[in-house]
Amino acid sequence: MLCYCCSGDAYAHCCEPFLENITHPETAEELMRSRYSAYVLAKVDYILNSTHSSTRKSYSASSIKKWATSSKWLKLEIMDTEDGTIHDTKGRVVFKAYYLNEKNFPQIHLEDSSFIKENGRWYFLKGEVIP
Repeated sequence: MLCYCCSGDAYAHCCEPFLENITHPETAEELMRSRYSAYVLAKVDYILNSTHSSTRKSYSASSIKKWATSSKWLKLEIMDTEDGTIHDTKGRVVFKAYYLNEKNFPQIHLEDSSFIKENGRWYFLKGEVIP
């Protein structure tokens, strides 16, 4: 089965090891992709735990779960990346997430996300929705 994150790789070799806490993403883009897969699968704990502790309080488990489960996730498209490699401590990923909302209307979520690497692990720091 192909991964939900649209990488073209098998789920078992792409996002599953991250979502099952077997290993951790090595780049900001891998973390972004795994977070998308977590939304598809409504893995709220992963989404929260991969959010940096300084901004985690801004996110609610119930609202994440509601959005994740009321949406039909269709596709992830990475638009741009800046830094975020295994050698960096900061990164940026601009992406589009395509989905159907609870009324089955097509939606595109365009976001410019910031990531930070702390103690060897990447974390989502914040995202700015682009209208």
